[in-house]
Amino acid sequence: MDEDQSHKMAEQPSTQMIFRYFLIIFLIAIFFVGKLLWPFLSILVMAFVLTGTFYPVYRFFGKKMRPSLASLITCLVIFLVVFLPIVFLVGALSSEAYGLYQMGSNAAIGQDIKQLFQDSKFVESIEKLLANYDIRITAEQFNKGLSEVGKFIGLFLYQQASAVASNVLTFVLNFAFMLLVIFFLLVDGKKLISFLIELSPLPEDQDKKLMGKFHEMASVVLIVNGISGLIQGCMGGVVFAIFGLGSPFLWGSIMAILAFFPILGTSLVFIPASVYLFLKGRIAAGIFFIVFCLVVSSVIEYVVKPKLVGNKVRIHTLLVFLSVLGGLKVFGILGIIYGPLVITAFLTLTDIYRSSYETYIRKA
Repeated sequence: MDEDQSHKMAEQPSTQMIFRYFLIIFLIAIFFVGKLLWPFLSILVMAFVLTGTFYPVYRFFGKKMRPSLASLITCLVIFLVVFLPIVFLVGALSSEAYGLYQMGSNAAIGQDIKQLFQDSKFVESIEKLLANYDIRITAEQFNKGLSEVGKFIGLFLYQQASAVASNVLTFVLNFAFMLLVIFFLLVDGKKLISFLIELSPLPEDQDKKLMGKFHEMASVVLIVNGISGLIQGCMGGVVFAIFGLGSPFLWGSIMAILAFFPILGTSLVFIPASVYLFLKGRIAAGIFFIVFCLVVSSVIEYVVKPKLVGNKVRIHTLLVFLSVLGGLKVFGILGIIYGPLVITAFLTLTDIYRSSYETYIRKA
């Protein structure tokens, strides 16, 4: 009898084998689910980011009405605050950006630059100073560099804008799908988070820490940098219009995007504009541009942003710069959001590793 029981037990698969078999099936299922959702990755990421950003709005309305109605009103707010400005921006930006690209491609500013080099006493003094160090700058060299910059900026913005404008129906459907996802995330988001925490093999405090950092960074990227960029872009565009420089809306939009970059930011536009004004003999206007850039950037970086960020997640300035630059290269315009989120995930996981697993691995 004992021999029969031991024989039957030997024939039964061990718990470890069962777990391995289940794990293989589970990973295969995850792979196919990921493959199904991969085409909608950008929509889902933006839905999660916007849900976290506009959750205070949902919470405000949720105190006075049913969750479904509060979620519907929040989605309407997102439509008004996000969708309509994007449509207006794309329509106004695409033509101006293409004009900037053509200007750079055709070197249309060449004659103007050459004339400035010939007439400007400021250039003469700079040339004499650089000549002492065997450095020569000609109108052709300056024009070529300026044209390349114009081509790069114009082509990038035109590609981003035309990607939306060329297929309006797809953009509208994607945005509608994103709003649908946001609607259910607002209503059932807490249940989803609880499910993910229970499913995760990590301790609950580590899961909450990771999700909390994502939420904080999303609010910093969208709200803080978004408001800061909007302020600098609007002010920069107004200054361009006042001083009679071309395409104030285009350059204001460029400055709003550049405001996401620490260290350099809007100076990438203001400094060349100041040089151009100096070349034109408008010394006072050029000095004003430099002072205006320094004052606005300093106030935004050292007064406005710290007030808005408070005690939320903070990343080293160089890492933010590299994350935004790398994000733009890999993901396009949405890389402004994705880049910092990727860095946030890495830094949070690094912090969890150092606090919970570094000692364990060293002992092993």
